[in-house]
Amino acid sequence: QVQLVESGGGLVQAGGSLRLSCATSGRTFNAFAMGWFRQAPGKEREFVAAISWSVGTTYYADSVKGRFTISRDTTKKTVLLQMNSLKPEDTAVYYCAADLVGRSSSELLRPSKYDYWGQGTQVTVSS
Repeated sequence: QVQLVESGGGLVQAGGSLRLSCATSGRTFNAFAMGWFRQAPGKEREFVAAISWSVGTTYYADSVKGRFTISRDTTKKTVLLQMNSLKPEDTAVYYCAADLVGRSSSELLRPSKYDYWGQGTQVTVSS
């Protein structure tokens, strides 16, 4: 069993920054990749960023490129999402997810391809 716990969400003004953290735990954790998704009220869950666990290759949604940075600490088994220049449209519940199978880069953009999810952390950006 794998557990993912997000933290770091909160309320911030437009232009501000937040850093989200996803802590992983479980008897064994051998993820191929980790992803961040977000879901705003009334909208579908959408891809934000992903990172391959071993090599560190990163993938970003166009809407966050240049503003968000995903990273991982393989020793602490933690994934971070640094969010800068936040906009009101970034307001959502942010979820981290784990790919334990080894998906292709295109599959990593799809929520259905992940095996485990955290409970989410709320990010609210005021204008």
